[in-house]
Amino acid sequence: MRERQAHQSAIEPATQNARPFLHGAELEAVRTVLDSGQYGHGEVTERFEQALAAFLGVPDVVAVASGTAALHIGLVAAGIGPGDEVIVPSMTFCATVQAIEATGARPRFAEVDPDTLCITSQNVLEAITPATRAVMPVLYGGRPVDLTAIHGELAIRNITIVEDAAHAFGSFCGSRRVGATGLVTCFSFGPIKNLTCGQGGAIVPRSLEEATHARRMRLLGMVEPPAERARSTSYRVEGFGLRAQMSQINAAIGLVQLEYFPTMEAQRKDLWRDYTRALKNVDGVALVDVDVEQSVPSLCAVRVPGRDRVFEIMRSRDIGVGAHYPPNHLQPAFSRWHRPLPVTEQIGSEIMTLPFHPAMGPHEVSAVVSALEGALR
Repeated sequence: MRERQAHQSAIEPATQNARPFLHGAELEAVRTVLDSGQYGHGEVTERFEQALAAFLGVPDVVAVASGTAALHIGLVAAGIGPGDEVIVPSMTFCATVQAIEATGARPRFAEVDPDTLCITSQNVLEAITPATRAVMPVLYGGRPVDLTAIHGELAIRNITIVEDAAHAFGSFCGSRRVGATGLVTCFSFGPIKNLTCGQGGAIVPRSLEEATHARRMRLLGMVEPPAERARSTSYRVEGFGLRAQMSQINAAIGLVQLEYFPTMEAQRKDLWRDYTRALKNVDGVALVDVDVEQSVPSLCAVRVPGRDRVFEIMRSRDIGVGAHYPPNHLQPAFSRWHRPLPVTEQIGSEIMTLPFHPAMGPHEVSAVVSALEGALR
């Protein structure tokens, strides 16, 4: 079994669908920030932004308080607002849709490929209307989404791509990391993501103008950065903003996580391959493909006939399965934008996520798959 970090909890990994994975140095990094007495946005946050930009190979990254804030601010910085329509797969976490609503725009729900649970170029073209101003592909499970085949068509229609890469930090699209392909890309650094800050997110802007807009919006529309405001008797507010900055506490965690990311990248890929081998001969179960050679997997999803019954049996046996995600076009909050999506509705009745986090190894994978086989019988 692959070696695990000694400081991790002794809780049996298979009982949890996902959990944070810390390396030990995060505690001292947080203590240093706490001792400084400066907890808000500051020098540590900016170092984290610079480290992210260097890792991705991009000019700039804007750190924010959450992945949802990243999506909201990223859309606004890209020019999306009231009256606009954003094409988005229904098969995503509700935060994606809430971020669209927060801009004053409206979602246009689209189908996904049943093998990958990601939107395709054809899905996008079938969903476009005259009001469409953005497409928000969701990189489900960490899988990159390549819409280059329709970039020209989207450009002619003045439609922007804003990626929801909450699952996909570290994944590649071709030879470049997700976030370095010239699109507005939004990451989440929540507790169970590929890289965690405890809570947090980040936006990769396309231009200095977008970066400036995002930085002002995350700090209540104020122009001057915190250090400059502290030395002044005044400050200037130039537009709408949120309190959505990333604290130095969260950034300190992220800096340590980024240092160890190559280890996490390898462990997540190995864990995915363990599941692929173990599930190969399980009849009736379809593994949702994340393209592990290109991705850093964030979760392990399968499609299971009789999902609800299997789910309850697995839970009763203390196996931490989940259901990521109930389709959003069927949610009461988004009912006014409902449109029939038969593929997504079928997937929604079958999808189940298996325990997947770096504290696991081949033994735990074998136990989960054995329990799944038993539940199917």
